[in-house]
Amino acid sequence: MWMGQHMYGLDWGWGGWLLGGLMMLLFWGGFIALVFFAIRAFAGNGRQNQLPGAGSTALDILKKRYARGEVSKEEYEAIRQDLADS
Repeated sequence: MWMGQHMYGLDWGWGGWLLGGLMMLLFWGGFIALVFFAIRAFAGNGRQNQLPGAGSTALDILKKRYARGEVSKEEYEAIRQDLADS
């Protein structure tokens, strides 16, 4: 008996090739997505790459500048009052 494309009684023709290619794309796409999300999960939420003042309010930045000594008490109070007015 000839064991060509009629093996086991299946004759998929070109549909088999297309289905096989689609399954390969799904497999590799899923694998790449899994690796991407695993790296993203283990790397943290990405806040290490943000600028120091990113996500902070103006008052938070002012408090940090005052704590580092970049602004005097008078400047701090004037800017704080200005921020409270706006």
